[in-house]
Amino acid sequence: MSPDDPRILQLARAILLGFDKHYRLFRAVSADAKGRFERGDWGAAGAADRERIDMYDQRVREATELISRRFAGALNEEIWPSLKQAYLWLLYDHQQPECAETFFNSVACRLLHRRYFNNQFLFWRPGVSTEHIWALQPTWHGYRPEAPGATLRQLLLDLQFMTAWEDLDRDAAALADAFGGAPEQLQVLASPVFRNRMAVVMGRAFLGGEPVPFAIPIRRNGRGQIYADALLTRPDDLDSLFSLSRTYLMADMEVPASFVSFLSELLPAKPKAELYTAIGLQKQGKTLFYRDLAEHLRHTTDRMIVAPGVRGMVMLVFMLPSFPYVFKIIRDSFEPPKDSDRAKVEAQYQFVKHAERAGRLVDTLEFSDVAFPLDRFAPELLRELEAKAPTQLERRRDDVVVRHLYVERRLTPLDLYLASANEAQARAALGDYGDALRELAAVNLFPGDLFLKNFGVTRFGRVQFYDYDEIAPLDELRFRDLPQARTDEEEMSAEPWYHVDARDIFPAEFERFIFKPWQAAIFREAHAELLTARFWQESQQKLRDETAAELLPYPAARTFAHPHG
Repeated sequence: MSPDDPRILQLARAILLGFDKHYRLFRAVSADAKGRFERGDWGAAGAADRERIDMYDQRVREATELISRRFAGALNEEIWPSLKQAYLWLLYDHQQPECAETFFNSVACRLLHRRYFNNQFLFWRPGVSTEHIWALQPTWHGYRPEAPGATLRQLLLDLQFMTAWEDLDRDAAALADAFGGAPEQLQVLASPVFRNRMAVVMGRAFLGGEPVPFAIPIRRNGRGQIYADALLTRPDDLDSLFSLSRTYLMADMEVPASFVSFLSELLPAKPKAELYTAIGLQKQGKTLFYRDLAEHLRHTTDRMIVAPGVRGMVMLVFMLPSFPYVFKIIRDSFEPPKDSDRAKVEAQYQFVKHAERAGRLVDTLEFSDVAFPLDRFAPELLRELEAKAPTQLERRRDDVVVRHLYVERRLTPLDLYLASANEAQARAALGDYGDALRELAAVNLFPGDLFLKNFGVTRFGRVQFYDYDEIAPLDELRFRDLPQARTDEEEMSAEPWYHVDARDIFPAEFERFIFKPWQAAIFREAHAELLTARFWQESQQKLRDETAAELLPYPAARTFAHPHG
């Protein structure tokens, strides 16, 4: 059939209407982040985060069901090259063409056999350039300050927050001082980005002709007034704001490609795949990641190997040494003492995707039917995968197809890091490990399996958790002190002589089971209270009282020294 066949055009329009509905809803819930921030409606903000994550798959299901029902007689494989061409015509002057192409791929992948996953049938490569898309609203605004304080005051006013500033003149003066000079020009994204209880203005200042990326976090005080909390210019602070170990950001984006292009200039070390994901367009992030992986495989020759570290009881983990990610496959069966199954593990990963990750839980990309070149697997890795997850692999000529796969940023396992760390590094890592437990508790999460092998160290030295099969809401657990033995028989018993429920946690045992003696001594110096039931019980009470501390994605030392009501 020809691309201009009325039936083909009708089908292409049906798919694009499905995407347009998705982006309309996505943009609406993202744009209302500003209103939720102004109202201080944090419950609605959390619900919107969870709702938005599921939006894409819902719209793809709707579109797939609709075209399967309306066009059942026309959906044969031969029409898809023409359908792709017709769809491409519809994207002329579209403002989200790259995301619309990904939506087409998602629908096609549900209806086509994997043998058709190529550029003739799908947008394996992008079909429309995202350069210079004309937006009705500008993506960023420029300022040429003659008096920095006055210009920064106007910049804050131009955000048009419908709530009072605590002290606008004070904040403008503090920002001007923090720049340390008079910028020749300021450029800021028209829409702040929002996460949890914070808005963030992203931009760049030109000082001496050199661009200096910056972020201005804006927070609310106890009276509902807002204030600028800091000026962030350090690369690690900016990176932390867009870390995928945190809840995805929200912003009002008419042209996401333009928005991401601006962010990419502020954060040049971040792949665009991660930036799309960070602003909630995780499916587009997946598309770009997969293209990056395919391109990397074309230009390299190293083989995939088992990832360093202790073998997991649930996941098989492998990596390509030249690529900064790990690939994880769920084993077909788990040996005792693991009491779980594939469905439960997948549910745990979905639970984490919806959770407030506090900068401590590694984000995952989830893929189905991924083909890798057979010759890129080390023989011993392929034997292990086929022996322990045979239902998840299929050899097809020169490829190995993995049916279900998780992908995560590669970290150095904490136990391996400590094995070669000097004393200062060990103290910092074990201290941050304890901080990670505290911060997860503050967002109602308990990792479950606290062994050091399940935590990793980022390139910035931050400790993050990546083993999710036992993670649980903190408020569903019972933290107990160890009962005192009443008799010699109880004291010498190899098994607990007291009743232990599946929800029971005994923090006094952490030191003995988790750490080597020298590690335990360092940990106890910094975090002795984490080895008591009282700390965890008090954390649960703070959650019930809604008094848990707000977690900032930047050091408290960066904040302006102003009192807030």
